[in-house]
Amino acid sequence: MGRKKKPVPNDRARHVVAQEAARIIVEQGIQDYRVAKTKAAERLNLTDRGSLPRNSEIENAVAEHLQLFGRESHTDLLRGLRKAAVSAMDLLANFAPRLVGPVLRGTAIENSPINLHVFADSSELVALALDEQQVSYRLFERRLKSRRDQSDTFAGYRFSHGNTFVEATVFPYDGVRQAPISPIDGKPMKRADKREVLTLLDES
Repeated sequence: MGRKKKPVPNDRARHVVAQEAARIIVEQGIQDYRVAKTKAAERLNLTDRGSLPRNSEIENAVAEHLQLFGRESHTDLLRGLRKAAVSAMDLLANFAPRLVGPVLRGTAIENSPINLHVFADSSELVALALDEQQVSYRLFERRLKSRRDQSDTFAGYRFSHGNTFVEATVFPYDGVRQAPISPIDGKPMKRADKREVLTLLDES
């Protein structure tokens, strides 16, 4: 009989799974953290629930991976995406656009879309604005937590912009005052207006 392996402590196991999930996310372009950590756990044969890292642990591992293995190229990629985000925000300037997600947080990878939150009396007004500017788009729906115990469904529009894609999720006007809950850390999503994105570009 083979010698039994020593049990791996949960915190160490989560760290290993998070690192492998980060590698899968960056190399395979997987955007869904749940899918990535499940694949990583199966690959490492660490399928105990206590071995699965939190989304925040995976995001930290993605940031570390990008710094370690592609620092200069990732800086260039992020700068290009943020420039494209500013251009997309200009396109939707009438709807008080805010940048959210990996492009804002600095964990975007090559195929990451630019995620915007826009605000209007109705989603159809955003569609009309895109039509007027002859922008082809695809409608989608996104379910987000507005509070810890409440989820709401929001309409959105996905369209090509330069060499990337933009996903603009439409909120009512008063939604600008309360960001939805982030699936990464359970806190209100970080949002940035155009001025704040330009500041990030200047700092880089």
